[in-house]
Amino acid sequence: MALSEVYWDHQIPLPKLAPVQAKVTVALVALLCFINSYDGEFVFDDSEAIVNNKVAGIVGRADLLCALFFQLSFLTYCKAFNRGRFSVHWVVVSLLLCAAAMLCKEQGITVLGVNAAFDVLLICNVNVYELSQRLLLRKNPLDILRPGLLTRLALMGLGGLSMLYARWRIMGTGPPAFTDVDNPASFEENIFLRIVNYNYYYSLNAWLLLCPWWLCFDWSMGCVPLIKSATDWRMVWLLLLWCIMIGLISQALCSQDSQRRRTLTLGLVLLVVPFLPACNIFFRVGFVIAERVLYLSSAGYCLLLGFLLFFPPSPFQKLLCASVLALLCVYVARCALRSHQWRLEQSLFTSALSVCPLNAKVHYNVGKNLADKGNTTAAIGYYREAVRLHPTYVHAMNNLGNILKERDELIEAEQLLSKAVSIQPDFAAAWMNLGIVQNSLQKFEEAEHSYWNAIHFRKKYPDCYYNLGRLYADQNRHVDALNAWRNATVLKPDHSLAWNNMVILLDNTGNLVQAEQIGREALKLLPSDPTIMFSLANVLGKLQKYKESEGFFLHALRIKPDAASCHGNLAVLYHRWGKLELAKKHYELSLKLDPEAPGTRDNYNMLRRKLDKLKRHTP
Repeated sequence: MALSEVYWDHQIPLPKLAPVQAKVTVALVALLCFINSYDGEFVFDDSEAIVNNKVAGIVGRADLLCALFFQLSFLTYCKAFNRGRFSVHWVVVSLLLCAAAMLCKEQGITVLGVNAAFDVLLICNVNVYELSQRLLLRKNPLDILRPGLLTRLALMGLGGLSMLYARWRIMGTGPPAFTDVDNPASFEENIFLRIVNYNYYYSLNAWLLLCPWWLCFDWSMGCVPLIKSATDWRMVWLLLLWCIMIGLISQALCSQDSQRRRTLTLGLVLLVVPFLPACNIFFRVGFVIAERVLYLSSAGYCLLLGFLLFFPPSPFQKLLCASVLALLCVYVARCALRSHQWRLEQSLFTSALSVCPLNAKVHYNVGKNLADKGNTTAAIGYYREAVRLHPTYVHAMNNLGNILKERDELIEAEQLLSKAVSIQPDFAAAWMNLGIVQNSLQKFEEAEHSYWNAIHFRKKYPDCYYNLGRLYADQNRHVDALNAWRNATVLKPDHSLAWNNMVILLDNTGNLVQAEQIGREALKLLPSDPTIMFSLANVLGKLQKYKESEGFFLHALRIKPDAASCHGNLAVLYHRWGKLELAKKHYELSLKLDPEAPGTRDNYNMLRRKLDKLKRHTP
């Protein structure tokens, strides 16, 4: 019997301000409309890099839960003020809800900043412009602050510090390790260009709030090319962003209308504060754009948009209302379209090609999806494009090398996999796949070296031990092969291929008693594996334990009734056992399932001649 094949690794009513109540409520309702229009962020497995629809949905719920607890914390803080009184209990509840938001996503802690701004601007009615003037002129700023404000701010500050300390105790202080692929602007050596690119990212986020049409599951790997000089035409967008922001800030600080001043300030706070953790100012983040960080900022955007459109009242009020309604309908349609794209991996990945054609990961995932469906010809094109866009993309090289190997293009496969391990020497899967290719090219020493490198970088690598055993078996190094397969089964007790190959090798070398022991040991761990039953039945047949052998053959056929080889070998067993009619039945079943089965036709013809001879001698 032949050994098994190689294994490849492939929102809110505010007290005392009825107009603001209406606008914030509209903002929160709109937030719920927008919230599903934005994509989540994914962490891809190194060897697969394929998103599972259900898992992605569960991951995205963390952002939704964070938004829910964020808004509940804000609402609860509003509830703390009732007829001029202040309730500490509601503030404590608000802090607990803030902690829940932070447990869902760290961004949730920013609700403390929103609560503080709400207290200062709407409850205490502080004029920010007057406060800044007092600070600049070194006058006492406490004169314009209402009693109790500092106490409440201190309480929230203490709560925030406690949450940060708890997070530090649980998760430690080490920041995640990011690369220039994840966030290229943060690795720009020129500080001016780094700041420029950060601001360009802000402008793109602002555009996604205004028009969420460019949505992509991943924005890394060159999706947004860096601005390299001040003459880049994209500088216009960040200048436009800051012109708008400066205009809004000046109105929020200097407007004579207190209603306008407070509403604009609160809108800016809701827009900016939740976005601060993602702005690269305090620490480096692991993404260029992530639509999920805009969930909370959407409330501030909607508040600002609603206020700017409807205050002061305009003679074109009905037209503006119709325009906003039409805009909401467009957003709902966009949400439905995007939800439909999320239903299938293929539609999700291909939709990103038009948004981020320079993103190597997009091409990689399209190729991987096509390869999984058997369309390797099309997959090769996408893998090659991924490598062209990102010449050090080792995972694309690995998968492309695997496909080329299966197409018997071994030389190019070896070149790609060799390049992958030279770029990333600890890429264990690529080392193993390189060993498989070198084994196919009969470069046995190089293949063994590659396998051991893979095991060196991934200590518990049962599949590599399995393939190493295959290499040793091809070289007739039977003891080494058995040791390698035994290591595979120690690391992965349900490694069916390794167990089966041990039984087959011992059978082929005449060690039938040991083969029987290994087979029975394997069946204790894998009692329903038909291939091990088949191999053990062959061994028992050679040991003339016909009854036991028959039982394992029949059990294997109950699990896999269309196995031609199993019918054929059972027929041989009956042939030897003298049960000729049963042998004839299973020979015929085997030939019906596989007319070209090697040896079966000869054995069947031999049996027929024997049966004819018996009939002639029967009186």
